[in-house]
Amino acid sequence: MKGKKPQSSYKAAGTAPVEEEAKTTCPNTYRLETRNKFRDYLVRDKAQAILTAKLQDTKYNGASSPSLCASISEEVLKAVKEFGFDRYKYVVSVLIVEKAGQAINVASRCIWDAQRDTWVSAQCETETFIALALVVACYCD
Repeated sequence: MKGKKPQSSYKAAGTAPVEEEAKTTCPNTYRLETRNKFRDYLVRDKAQAILTAKLQDTKYNGASSPSLCASISEEVLKAVKEFGFDRYKYVVSVLIVEKAGQAINVASRCIWDAQRDTWVSAQCETETFIALALVVACYCD
């Protein structure tokens, strides 16, 4: 057998070699800070403008409030994403409460990075209801 090359296993079995798919990997940037930091004053002004534009001439209706909250939160989320703050994920919550002489407390909890995570709230008050929009921006590496 001296001088003969050994047959590869796929030739001996009569099968063609299987090409492995090239795996694409993203190189690490080793960057810990964002290039476009979240600016809360821009988001607050935009959320306030959206609430005012959508709700200034609206009367409270319990049946249509859930769909109105959903459409406002989607619009606010779209507007926040257009600012292009990189490395942030967003949670937008909109609450509409009828005015009936009561008080309300709104609370939320999460694990928080005090240096990078932030939140913004905006509110719109009419004769029949109060609307509150809350935008939470969580930093992601």
